[in-house]
Amino acid sequence: MKNLKVYHKGLIVVDMVNGFVREGGLHDKRIEKIIPYQKELLDQYVKDEEMILFIKDCHELDSVEHDRFGEIKHCIKGTTEAEIIDEFQPYLTLENVYTLEKNCTSFREAPGFTKLMEEMSHIEHFDVVGCCTDICVVNGVIGMMNYFDQNNRRLEVNVHQEGIETYDAPYHDAALYSDAAYLLLTQQGAKVLRKEKNEYEK
Repeated sequence: MKNLKVYHKGLIVVDMVNGFVREGGLHDKRIEKIIPYQKELLDQYVKDEEMILFIKDCHELDSVEHDRFGEIKHCIKGTTEAEIIDEFQPYLTLENVYTLEKNCTSFREAPGFTKLMEEMSHIEHFDVVGCCTDICVVNGVIGMMNYFDQNNRRLEVNVHQEGIETYDAPYHDAALYSDAAYLLLTQQGAKVLRKEKNEYEK
């Protein structure tokens, strides 16, 4: 097994699965627009031979999380909804790429996350992209930062606005919820790398 202490930075790609990007009750086509920027970061990490971690939302039919999102069953294990989008499939076979499945909105709680972070003890920096901005990204980043604080590990966490997105719906204002997420992330010590022109500004 590869010595995981060789990594000094990591790219976390949150929930870029078909169930949020291309199909199912919680997908939104607007999320497709962040794929090119994410791919640029992925290619840079491959070139640098640094760690890439894909997070996959993956549920059983009876997962209690479904109850909190209008009882919409999504990203069911064994279906195409729970699979990483086609554009990123080629990365999954690379030596520096890891994948974790989660059954909640925070990747911090994914089985294997703690062990992976313990073994990657030399990492000093994380870049984060993915969806959804105000749910799985914000919950995962804050949970991860709390974990590192608890263990007295000093890390820099950058959330790339150009590489994250959330869904828009009558009950879910993408602009409002995104701005709230950026504010909360900044308040908790993460650095939000803004787009040159913030499309959410009124």
